Amino acid sequence: METEYVPVHLESLAAFLIRHHSDQLRSITLSPDPKLHYPLYIDYAELMDEDPPLAHLIFSKPTHYLRFFDDAAVWAHKIIFDKLKVSEKGVEKKFIHVRISIGGSPLECPETFLSIGRVRVKHYGILLTLKGTVIRSGATKMYEGERIYMCRKCKHMFPVYPELETRNSILLPSSCPSQKSKSCEGTTFQYVENTIICHDYQEIKIQESTQVLGVGVIPRSILVILKDDLVDIVKAGDDIIVTGTLTAKWSPDLKDVRCDLDPVLIANHVRRTHELKSDIDIPDDVIKQFKQFWTEFKDTPLKGRNALLRGICPQIFGLFTVKLAVALTLIGGVQHVDASGTKVRGESHLLLVGDPGTGKSQFLKFAAKLSNRSVITTGLGSTSAGLTVTAVKDGGEWMLEAGALVLADGGLCCIDEFDSMREHDRATIHEAMEQQTISVAKAGLVTTLSTRTIVFGATNPKGHYDPDQPLSVNTTLSGPLLSRFDIVLVLLDTKNPEWDAVVSSHILAEGEPGKGNHDENIENIWPLSMLRRYIHFVKGYFKPILMKEAEKVISSYYQLQRRSATQNAARTTVRMLESLIRLAQAHARLMFRNEVTQLDAITAILCIESSMTTSAIVDSVGNALHSNFTENPDQEYAKQERIILEKLRSIEEFTDITDMEEL
Repeated sequence: METEYVPVHLESLAAFLIRHHSDQLRSITLSPDPKLHYPLYIDYAELMDEDPPLAHLIFSKPTHYLRFFDDAAVWAHKIIFDKLKVSEKGVEKKFIHVRISIGGSPLECPETFLSIGRVRVKHYGILLTLKGTVIRSGATKMYEGERIYMCRKCKHMFPVYPELETRNSILLPSSCPSQKSKSCEGTTFQYVENTIICHDYQEIKIQESTQVLGVGVIPRSILVILKDDLVDIVKAGDDIIVTGTLTAKWSPDLKDVRCDLDPVLIANHVRRTHELKSDIDIPDDVIKQFKQFWTEFKDTPLKGRNALLRGICPQIFGLFTVKLAVALTLIGGVQHVDASGTKVRGESHLLLVGDPGTGKSQFLKFAAKLSNRSVITTGLGSTSAGLTVTAVKDGGEWMLEAGALVLADGGLCCIDEFDSMREHDRATIHEAMEQQTISVAKAGLVTTLSTRTIVFGATNPKGHYDPDQPLSVNTTLSGPLLSRFDIVLVLLDTKNPEWDAVVSSHILAEGEPGKGNHDENIENIWPLSMLRRYIHFVKGYFKPILMKEAEKVISSYYQLQRRSATQNAARTTVRMLESLIRLAQAHARLMFRNEVTQLDAITAILCIESSMTTSAIVDSVGNALHSNFTENPDQEYAKQERIILEKLRSIEEFTDITDMEEL
């Protein structure tokens, strides 16, 4: 079978490319720059249908046959070039690379589309597909990819390809490879001047996603070599699917040290991932289910919202306020960019401050499952470098290695035991939370990395929580850091006999088989997969706009907070106004709407009120830990709305009177 496909059969390969990819070849032909390296994308499934033996050879011996395919692509380009009119003709191209994409093909089977940690010797030399996150990105270099030699005896010229595996050393054949004069067995060869072809070259390191690993499994990484048009298309923090040839690279020779082989993937095709970050498939019938759900709750929308919220951490009884806060944080608001290009973030941040045993870590873990991309870490085990970015030296060259916040770009970063972080380490996340970038100046590498990340923190109060003291004293967190959190919920484990009785009966009922949780309507609870899809869908589909009535309520409340900000002065800044807008937009998305109404604005106010131990507007906020789902949330909301609007109106009237007196 192998002798069937040799370099002389380039015509059949070129014919296949012209039949199926003439448009791509034509666009390459019309491009002006002859020195560029051009990619030609081919679907492996299409190749399997057209020519199964060739597809098998490319899979089993990619090093040789992909090179033949590249030659065939240049040949096909020349055929199309010759057919063009003189007015259309540009310049002939020398470098065209066939890139095999494997979407929906047999190459996606577990044997060839495996996790990085399962790469073994048996995969050596075949076409392999790996999925991972880029944790390190090296500098672009040049390497020698080909040079021509001539046999001194028969003058036959042939190319020699330096081997990446042996640090680019050149291995000459033992005898002349000429096909024409088989009698020639020349063993001396001469290098032909000016025939060296150089390529762009870059090394990156990818690590398997921690989300797909079990507990206790250390994420493995592998070196990936990018060449030519693949160079510089990914950066640290990107999720990628890369198809390439698995080979091994010699480690540097050290005296008295055994030489090891490091596995390396020489990339043929790299797919970058804005679409892969989501990894959540939402079929049309599921979207219809969402719309049908809200049609059923048209008259009682808050009852529908609460039915959704029950699916968040269903094993924890009650805690309605926390579940609402988690949903609003994960959904987030709309990023705003003004005329000068200044960005106001759309992502919300949440901090849970609470006594031990109040379920903070469980909410963190569940939120990580709901998010399409998440990184979980603890304050004690995280340094500033581990959270942001590290400078590492590799082979005499300094590189940047992405930390937790960069790896969670576009997703969620959960930090448990937030109080255990050193003050210096906590200060490093200020910029990441508000500006959504990390500026680095390490080892001569000065750059800015993107961190569009939701930060969800959990911390214990310092000693016994004192309601008479401000948050910054109770948590030992600085004012600037606290002001960056949209919601700070305080969960105090106060002794409440009624609540204790309900919770204990709930936990005991969970332990009894067949009993379940009758109080929470367990049969109506949304499953985790459905909640993930819903959150992902509303984030992408809705871009809510503030209505006048909502603007008025938010503005009045912000002004009131500014006047009465004695205890929480650190949090009542302009950031609070932005937080209110974000939370109102998130609630509108949660309610499946594109308009931010008065209901959304007042719900945002109630969330902010819950995050303050001394309320400015609602007399009985209550403990967030003891907040439960009510039977008639719409009626309950109507009462709260009336109280809040009356308070805000009286403040507006008071403001108008004082303004008149000053005049």
